Amino acid sequence: MTELTKQSPLTADPQRLNFGPYMCLADEKLKLISVFDDLKYDRSDLDMMSPAMRQHAIKHLKPLEFKQVSGNVLLHKDSNIRCLIPKFHALGASPFDIIRYTPREKDDFYILTPTQTACQYVDHYSLDEAVEKAKALIIRQPINLYKILDYLEHKPRHQEFSKAIGHLRLIQREAVASEPLKTRRALGSIV
Repeated sequence: MTELTKQSPLTADPQRLNFGPYMCLADEKLKLISVFDDLKYDRSDLDMMSPAMRQHAIKHLKPLEFKQVSGNVLLHKDSNIRCLIPKFHALGASPFDIIRYTPREKDDFYILTPTQTACQYVDHYSLDEAVEKAKALIIRQPINLYKILDYLEHKPRHQEFSKAIGHLRLIQREAVASEPLKTRRALGSIV
């Protein structure tokens, strides 16, 4: 076993994780990979992995020796590390619940949309950390902030985060109006 496979093949060598503008390792601690498709959102948009997003993830994980073993699972060649694409279960489902029915092992990664990724930040980090992580993601991959706002629950953590949505909207508006996002096309139109 090589040095790379002793550690996670997705975190051992940061240079290998240059997935390009549409996909990134969004959180090493939570083991989240984020793939985005478009720059503009409507709050009524479905928040799910499109076929183009799925194919993009599969294509970019292949050089890291991940092979698709089922529709939603990619397995690393030399370890039991999997990348899981949680299934979309129902219209109107909360992006906070996307991982609910997709259990994972300790070393597994989830492949999510930016909105689903931001929801995991809200649920697993303090307010300040969640906002900072959302900001860092927004400048690379826009988030459907209105969708998050619509699904925030009456939990203290969620209510605190709702106060940051206005600030995040401003950050996102500036990011989408500037390079490199400004001229980026929808992933589905280039795959």
